[in-house]
This record gives sequence, C-alpha cells and structure tokens, in this order.
Amino acid sequence: MDVDIDFLNRQQILDLIKHIPASIKDGKRYKKHNTGVYCQEIPFNPLIGAASIDYKEAEQRGYFKIDFLNVNIYNGVKDEAHLIKLLNIEPLWNLLEQKDFTDMLFQIKGYHKLCQRMKPQSIPQLAAVLAIMRPAKRHLLGKSWDVVNNEVWDKEDNEEYAFKKSHAHGYASAIVVQMKLLTARMS
Repeated sequence: MDVDIDFLNRQQILDLIKHIPASIKDGKRYKKHNTGVYCQEIPFNPLIGAASIDYKEAEQRGYFKIDFLNVNIYNGVKDEAHLIKLLNIEPLWNLLEQKDFTDMLFQIKGYHKLCQRMKPQSIPQLAAVLAIMRPAKRHLLGKSWDVVNNEVWDKEDNEEYAFKKSHAHGYASAIVVQMKLLTARMS
C-alpha cells in the first residue's frame, strides 16, 4: 500500500513528527528515499541517515511508508475555503491545448499535444489523460471517451507503469487548482 500526502512545505511537518527517512537501493548501495518516511521504528543506518532496508523489502516486512510530497502549486491558496472555491469554479479547459499554458502546469508539462488530442473537459477526463500518459494505458490515446472511461482504470496484467485512479484524480484536481491560480494572476 502506498500513501502520499501533499504539502506546500513538507519540512514543516517533518520537523514536528518523529520519523525515519526511507531508503532505496541504487545498484549495490542504499540511499535516502526522496519523499518516503516511516513514523514507526525501523532498522536505521546512521551512515546514510535513513532506514537500513530498502522500502520495497520494508513493505514486505510490514513497515508502513508514507510519502510526504512538496507540491508548490498550492502556493497562493489562502485556506481550505479558498481551495474549495477554486475547485468549484469551472476552468477554461481549452487552455490545456496551449503549449505555453500546459508547460506551467504540474504533471502535464510537455503534454499539450496529448491534451489537444484528448480535449479533457472535466476532472475525471483530465485524470484519464494523466493515466494515458503512462505506458500501461498509452494504447488508449485517441480513443473515444466511452472507450477510455470503460478501460482506463482496469488493472493491467503487464508490469508497465500505470497511474492509480486515486492518484490521477488527486493530481487532476491539483492541476485544476493551479489552472485557476494561474488564470487569476494573468487577468
């Protein structure tokens, strides 16, 4: 199981809680995981300042890793009420077809041609576009929204990288918030 929590500044929360950074095996060496932490006791390697076992092995042993992510797109969101307000305003979806605009956006920078082809008009459709960007669902590129909606969240038998539905919807919502913050600054 994988849990990701987004923060404007992850260090602020890490300074408040007892944790051990996760580690990742890089060839024969272990290094500190970019975002993962354990809020429980786990064998510790003081030389790298992180867990002494790789996060995959740690999961098999029953340890629970949480990814604390810096997501700077929330810069400009004043509070929860402001966030909800931003989510309830319909974005200008056609902006996703403009390279200059998509290149400013979280997760879809460089994918304006995919957005031009798929023309997402809702958060669920944008989530599906995020999934289609990954190898496991790339075969859905250019298919009708009926086909995409029927197949995009089906689990694939192959080992190709896929986006989980919950991640894709969360990121799509974050992109919509970022779109609205950017358009507010432009007007």
